[in-house]
Amino acid sequence: MNQKIGVVDLFSGPGGLGEGFSTFSTPDGNKPFKIELSVEKEPSAHATLTLRSFLRKFENGFPDEYYDFLNGDTEEPDWEKLYPDHWAEAQHEAILMELGHPETAAVVNKRLEEIKAQYGGNTVLIGGPPCQAYSLVGRSRNAGKADYHPHEDERHFLYQEYVNVLSNLQPALFVMENVKGMLSSAVKGDRIFQQVMLDLQSAGGDDSYRLLSLSDSNNQQTDWVMPSPSEFIVRAEDYGVPQARHRVIIVGVRKDILLSSNSLAETALTKVDVQATVCHVLGSLPKLRSGLSRKDTPESWYTSVAKAIVLLDSCANLPETLDQHQFRQALAELKRQYAEFPDLDRTNTSGTKLHEECIQDLRLWLEDPKLKRLPNHETRGHMASDLGRYMYAAIFGNLVGRSPKAIEFPQELAPNHKNWDTGKFADRFRVQIADRPATTVTSHISKDGHYFIHPDALQCRSLTVREAARLQTFPDNYFFKGNRTEQYVQVGNAVPPYLARLIAMKLYSYFVSKH
Repeated sequence: MNQKIGVVDLFSGPGGLGEGFSTFSTPDGNKPFKIELSVEKEPSAHATLTLRSFLRKFENGFPDEYYDFLNGDTEEPDWEKLYPDHWAEAQHEAILMELGHPETAAVVNKRLEEIKAQYGGNTVLIGGPPCQAYSLVGRSRNAGKADYHPHEDERHFLYQEYVNVLSNLQPALFVMENVKGMLSSAVKGDRIFQQVMLDLQSAGGDDSYRLLSLSDSNNQQTDWVMPSPSEFIVRAEDYGVPQARHRVIIVGVRKDILLSSNSLAETALTKVDVQATVCHVLGSLPKLRSGLSRKDTPESWYTSVAKAIVLLDSCANLPETLDQHQFRQALAELKRQYAEFPDLDRTNTSGTKLHEECIQDLRLWLEDPKLKRLPNHETRGHMASDLGRYMYAAIFGNLVGRSPKAIEFPQELAPNHKNWDTGKFADRFRVQIADRPATTVTSHISKDGHYFIHPDALQCRSLTVREAARLQTFPDNYFFKGNRTEQYVQVGNAVPPYLARLIAMKLYSYFVSKH
């Protein structure tokens, strides 16, 4: 089948879901999914989305000027002036608008009519409404607001904008993604997720879509049974993503597509035998030093690190969970590395290596041999007082196999926070464990980085945007626009593109079976 399948991407962010669908190719090299429309309201994410859309217009590979830019040989060109036709196509595809407004609906509905005229029902709808109202963190924050009423929070009902487009477009399939908190979120005592499932099922009329799970093998049954809510949870680490990211992903198949197929295609994703880890994607990169938030110079950083090592050496009361002999050995090795190591940079000037044990498919997905360095790979600045805590957390993680709790920090390293000893912020400093999938990369990484500490104690820093992007499986040549805070937010809010490609691969079978 060489017929193209039109894709509409809502709440697109920087384009994680769209990247997975648009790059999926069949064994004969055909790329069946074509993004026709993507909608994003945040300007920096939209800028990233537009750039990637522009690059997809080059069927024989990205232009040389793009690699010159990524490799630091030139400033970013004026793409519109350089390639006006390609840029115009990208601007037509990726629109900067907020769903839920009448003017947006008018533009989107006009485009949907064009897409339906071109593709008929040979389309796919992807995306997921913003998750702040559903996430446990967001709900906890809102609960502390005296004047907050869930039924008045329009974010609870943004999924209805997705349903409206679904009802208009009537695609063959759809994919809707959101946080796990959606399963338990309620308004006036009624669970949101139950209403979401009903609305999705009936978007094309009564019982018009069958909802399927990507993680439940019961999808293989000839007689369809509605999955339970928990069966919609997809654990990304089970499918080769180096991150324990658990999200609700609902797949819907139009009922007539199922009836025209010989059997219900297997939708459940195939689990990997060996999980990808933090070390697989970050462990072989050149070492970078953290920055200092005040008066940052290589000399001041080395002085701060030396003081941090002395402080760790003076810690008398280590927790019982930490073997004192092993800790002293690790600290001695750190001193040796510190004394022998050459000057460290804050930016990646060379090197894009992946660990030799990284699974081949993920390696091929991430790497780009035309890159001489990694873009979006500069360390942030930290308070000098935090370097010792990062260093300690990394040593603890390497020895114990998990991140230390607040009560497991020596008193000498305790920050001057009034809530430090209350237990409310037990995980305030969280290191990523090298030989495991990372914890969930979220937009919170844009704040202070304390939840995303690099596992290498010598570097004593949080993750860069590029390192977070690798854990999210964005290809190394995926450039994020905006300032660094905006880049972190884009990465944290995205769907892992590698996972999205696996989903596209599974769903393509429905289009094959109906022809």
